[in-house]
This record gives sequence, structure tokens and C-alpha cells, in this order.
Amino acid sequence: MNVTIYHNPRCSNSRGALALLRERGVEPVIVDYLGHPLDAARLKALVQRIGVPLRELLRTKETAYAELDLGNPARTEDELYAAVAAHPILLNRPIVVTSKGALLCRPPERVLELL
Repeated sequence: MNVTIYHNPRCSNSRGALALLRERGVEPVIVDYLGHPLDAARLKALVQRIGVPLRELLRTKETAYAELDLGNPARTEDELYAAVAAHPILLNRPIVVTSKGALLCRPPERVLELL
């Protein structure tokens, strides 16, 4: 099974999801989305795969969220994607993708739904 995890090693939920995968013998492709941010097109493809609006995947407590006024309902989807592409810390994690689908794995045990 091909598995990809959009991972932040400083995040306990992300580390937990990765550990659950490895405990089950799965070595995923690890995407350091903070070090190598996704462009808006790749973000759109990922969010479409998850099947929820981008707003549901934003980290609303990040400083950049308030500074960029991303809570403003007048912000367009394109503006949101551009903001996340420029400030990848705004994207919640971990996101795991398998042939069964894609999920934001918070709590980490949600990763089991994809195996």
C-alpha cells in the first residue's frame, strides 16, 4: 500500500500518526510540507481529495491566520490557497493519503481508517 503523510515532526499528532503507520508495517512517503511548501495547485488537489473545504483544514490559532485576516468570510478560496502556499504552517496536520482516500488525522488514530 502506498501511503503519504504530510508531516511536521514537532507535532505530537503527526508523530502519533506516523508511529501508528510504522507499528502496522507501513513506511510512508513523508512530505515535509513546512520545508517544501505545496503550491496552490497541489494544495487544491490535496484538499479536493480530502473532500472538505480548505477553511476546515486551517490552523486558526496561528499568528499568520489573524495577521492575514483569514477568518474574514470575504476571503476567497484563491486567497486562502495563496496564504497557505506562502505560510504552510497554516495547514493542519497530519494529512495522510492512501488508495482508500485522504484524511486529516486528528486524533492520530484516524489514520487507521485509511489502512
